[in-house]
Amino acid sequence: MIYETIVTTVNAQGAAHTTPFGVRMQDGLVIISPYKPSVTLENILATGHAVLSLTDDVRVFAGALTGRKAWNLKATENVHGFRLEHTLAHKELKLVKVEDDELRPQLFLEVVYEAQHASFQGFNRAQAAVIELAVLVSRLKRLPMEKIQQEMDYLRIAIDKTAGERELEAWSWLTEAVSNHQAALNNENLA
Repeated sequence: MIYETIVTTVNAQGAAHTTPFGVRMQDGLVIISPYKPSVTLENILATGHAVLSLTDDVRVFAGALTGRKAWNLKATENVHGFRLEHTLAHKELKLVKVEDDELRPQLFLEVVYEAQHASFQGFNRAQAAVIELAVLVSRLKRLPMEKIQQEMDYLRIAIDKTAGERELEAWSWLTEAVSNHQAALNNENLA
């Protein structure tokens, strides 16, 4: 099972990097499998730490992928790092094992501290639709546009039926990214 989270890491100089990330849990450890090369991978290997923020604000996922907004961060308790200031919960992680791979190494991290900051209000289908579109946007260069458009058409049903202001804003950022990608492809084909 993959959990969609926000991962924040810091580099050796202490500069924060925040990105959406699907993680797995296994035997009490968090497994992060970043592609090579990636800032997340470099930072975790350099510092041995990462922080998971668990949020239901899908704008954070969409904003990170589209460069729309910087989210407020707050220093963490037990590792040198940061979490989202407004998040439901966070987990501070320490690297305990690396399984190297040419494409996607697996980083095994132990939870050294976790805290609950707000209550979960329940599932919203529009939130799930935004997360699914965010995953597609993160793979725009790897998936055919026809597949992306088909998925968007289906996901739009949940947006139309259940979205609130946050979900509508996130959806608009992501659909703009898809439109911009499509326009760039069209321009390449004309050249």
